[in-house]
Amino acid sequence: MNLEELIDPIAALAIEAGEAILRVYATDFDVQSKLDDSPLTQADLAAHHRIIAGLDEITPDIPIISEESGLPSFSERSQWQRYWLVDPLDGTKEFVNRNGEFTVNIALIDSNRPVFGVVHVPVQDKTYIGCEGHGTELRSRGESPVQIHVASKSSQPIRIVGSRSHRGSSLDSFLEKLGESDIVPMGSSLKFCIIAEGRADLYPRLGPTSEWDTAAAQAVVEQAGGRVLELDGKSLSYNSKSDILNPWFVVIGPTDHDWLALLADDE
Repeated sequence: MNLEELIDPIAALAIEAGEAILRVYATDFDVQSKLDDSPLTQADLAAHHRIIAGLDEITPDIPIISEESGLPSFSERSQWQRYWLVDPLDGTKEFVNRNGEFTVNIALIDSNRPVFGVVHVPVQDKTYIGCEGHGTELRSRGESPVQIHVASKSSQPIRIVGSRSHRGSSLDSFLEKLGESDIVPMGSSLKFCIIAEGRADLYPRLGPTSEWDTAAAQAVVEQAGGRVLELDGKSLSYNSKSDILNPWFVVIGPTDHDWLALLADDE
């Protein structure tokens, strides 16, 4: 498979899903609760249906996992070398709060790694694309694509991305050990993207996430020269266990600090 041939059709599909989301965003929409008490809106479902239909058309032989379609059994999906992993609307809380910090996420997993990922930001009309062998590019409507890369060295003070909706005491404890730093509050997978752009240095995620929350954005960061590591130093991987929960991890842009050592001290 030539991954670069996927860039234009998958980016277009993510944009279409984003347009479906914005149509709901402009209304007085209802908010339901899923079994885990996380919010669900018609926008999640509209984006889900558009993406599933599009992927079935573009790559009919590749299976799909979407947050809104349930998780196949591990006995089934463990046989897959390659599959799509989708979060149709990442940051539903940000959507409900109307702060614009929500994204469409489409990733291709190959041999437990995200090798291709698209993160579309509907309100900003920006699309981040990470593709193995191609790098990471940022597309904005009406402008030419721009190749982006993580920062080569940390800023002073260090710029730390923190979750707008899920900040906890573990992050506060790490920040105390780090010393002088600026917090960049951000929702959804945008936290990864601003590191890929070089606009932040580090995102420690010391709390729960699921694999569909991170896969597309991980491809964006890694193809921009960054890393997404579990706290033991291994790259965050996919489809290797029965549940879909990620361990704690850190998204690293510049490598001029021993970030993992600082985080280990915080455990």
